[in-house]
Parts: sequence; structure tokens; C-alpha cells
Amino acid sequence: SKKKGLSFEEKRARMMEIFFETKDVFQLKDLEKIAPKEKGITSMSVKEILQSLVDDGMVDTDRIGTSNYFWAFPSKALHARKRKLEELESQLAESSQKKEALQKSIEKSKIGREDTAERAALLKELAALQQKKEQLKTEIDKYRECDPDVVEEMRQTNQVAKEAANRWTDNIFSIKSWAKRKFGFEESRIDKGFGIPEDLDYID
Repeated sequence: SKKKGLSFEEKRARMMEIFFETKDVFQLKDLEKIAPKEKGITSMSVKEILQSLVDDGMVDTDRIGTSNYFWAFPSKALHARKRKLEELESQLAESSQKKEALQKSIEKSKIGREDTAERAALLKELAALQQKKEQLKTEIDKYRECDPDVVEEMRQTNQVAKEAANRWTDNIFSIKSWAKRKFGFEESRIDKGFGIPEDLDYID
């Protein structure tokens, strides 16, 4: 069978291995020779991978004379990843809180009430926050292969977030059940009125 190529994140992780294992300083041309031979990274992608690591603060660079030099040490890279993860997790928590607040506002709206401009604006903001949350999750995933210790901390944080999300899902189901009994509305009407996805379910 055809061998599957390395993903972008796998290439990033392997490039970091070169720096961590050698604790040396390199020029781009050096890495373009070493990376394909030792880590299976194509020489054409070395520059792009290296630049992404520099942009994320995981690899340092400096120009000496006419040449650019690159280096990275485990301790600095670890702190850089932790700072980035803390920043992303803070943004994710803030987005989650805003989402929950908006969800509460929507749930308090009178069932059967015609759509209003305020409600439409809330639903629009909720959708934007959901999209932002997914973007932050994707950003966090970039760092998963670079540090097992930080990943484990993230998993624990995600577990807390998952449990909170499931509690809110449980609350939504309870409110829907109450509304059906109280007002005799069909479930599809409740979902449509409050913008609740038909496939809403607990997170495994």
C-alpha cells in the first residue's frame, strides 16, 4: 500500500525534534539537508514548517551578517507552548461563558413568541461564538503533538468543559420536555423557535 505522507503538525513536531536532540544552531540550508534524511520531511516544505514554528515563538531566529540562523531549546519551547495554550484556553473559556449566557437569554424567551430583532441578534452572536469556539479548538490542536505534558493538562481541562457542556445539554432537554407538557408544542416547533439543532446530543 502507498505510504501516507506526514501531516503538517507531524512535520512541525519532527522539526522540533531536530533542535531538541542536537541542541545546535542551524541555517535553512542545513535543515533542508538534515530534515529529509533524518525526519522524512521533504526539503521543499522545510522553509514553510520552520516559518510556522518561528511565528508561534517555538523556534528563535537571528540574522548574523548575510545569513539567518535558527535554534530552539526544550525549556523555552515548553514555556512558549504553555503560554500559548493558557491564552487559547482563556479565550475558549470566555467564549463558552458568553455562549452559555446567550443560551440562557434564548431559553428565557417566551415560547411561541414571534421573532424579534433582539432575538435574531442573539442567535447571530451565538452562532459567531460557536464558530470562534471551533477555531480555538483547532488552534489548540496544533500544539498536541509537541508536548505530551501540556496535552494531558489540556485533556483534564477539556473533561471539565465537556461535563459542563453536557449539563447544559441536559438543561435544554429538561426545558424542552417541560415546554411540551406545559404548552403542548411539538418538539420540532420548539427547536425551530429557539434555534436548537435537531441533532443536539450529549458529548461522548
